[in-house]
Amino acid sequence: MKYFLGIEIGGTKLQLFVGDETNQVLEEIRMDVTPDRSGEAIRSRVEASIRELQNAYRFSAVGVGFGGPVDWERGQIIQSHQVDGWGGFDLADWLEDLARCPVSVENDANVAALGEALIGSGKNFETVFYITLGSGVGGGLIQEGAIYHGARPGESEVGHLLMDRSGTTLESVASGWAVDARIRETIAQHPDCALAGLVTGDKEARFLVPAVAEKDPIATTILTDTAENIAFGLSHVVHLFHPEILVLGGGLSLCGETLRQEVETRLAAYVMKAFQPLPRVALAQLREDAVPMGALLMARQKLGRNNFE
Repeated sequence: MKYFLGIEIGGTKLQLFVGDETNQVLEEIRMDVTPDRSGEAIRSRVEASIRELQNAYRFSAVGVGFGGPVDWERGQIIQSHQVDGWGGFDLADWLEDLARCPVSVENDANVAALGEALIGSGKNFETVFYITLGSGVGGGLIQEGAIYHGARPGESEVGHLLMDRSGTTLESVASGWAVDARIRETIAQHPDCALAGLVTGDKEARFLVPAVAEKDPIATTILTDTAENIAFGLSHVVHLFHPEILVLGGGLSLCGETLRQEVETRLAAYVMKAFQPLPRVALAQLREDAVPMGALLMARQKLGRNNFE
């Protein structure tokens, strides 16, 4: 039996999954990443985790989904938008020395897209577009089981689509962090609303759906505005690539069917009639495990093992 390691290095979390040739996940390590962490500190945690896992496993290949632009051919990090100390780092070389096996490095949204296309919501479709609505907004396009690549250092950066000529990006209005910030601002102005009464702690967006269920007009407005922005951004994806399915992932997608239905309904207004019926809009089946699971599959692809049934 061969063993594979899938790693997610994101802006808010670090995950390492050990898997085998049957897609069975044998072990999981999960850690939070705080904004004050440096790239060097995160690498120290990765190294310690891998050395611990090597007591039980000998890895045949490693896959990494990194939260930021990467040079996937060289395995080099271009930059992280959340954590300092990653720019120009040769992550693949470093991990190959540590794990003593081949390493593939990709943008985390590309890796999550691969996971959803092969074993998630996009499993039965040839062309799949995945959008991650997390601390940032990213995207990945999968065609016939392979990541679509443009010119280096990246592609499918849907979060950086301009929503207007003033510089507003999709990420600035539809990321989890952007929605959290809008909720904080709104409940400060309307402390008596139902949403304000529900919010406890951070990750405020998770309280939107319960507040909508209580028919809070303020929560409803925030949710529908967010869905409208996501639909508008995805309309450009449809016009450019016309995928068979659009998969919503990342923390904000945990708003679930309420958000999915709003996005699907609003998408029609922005797509030309010739492209209808529209692509299916689905929620990610792998949820917040999409990146490490996709990284495991990418590691298997590295060795030519492409049967993902």
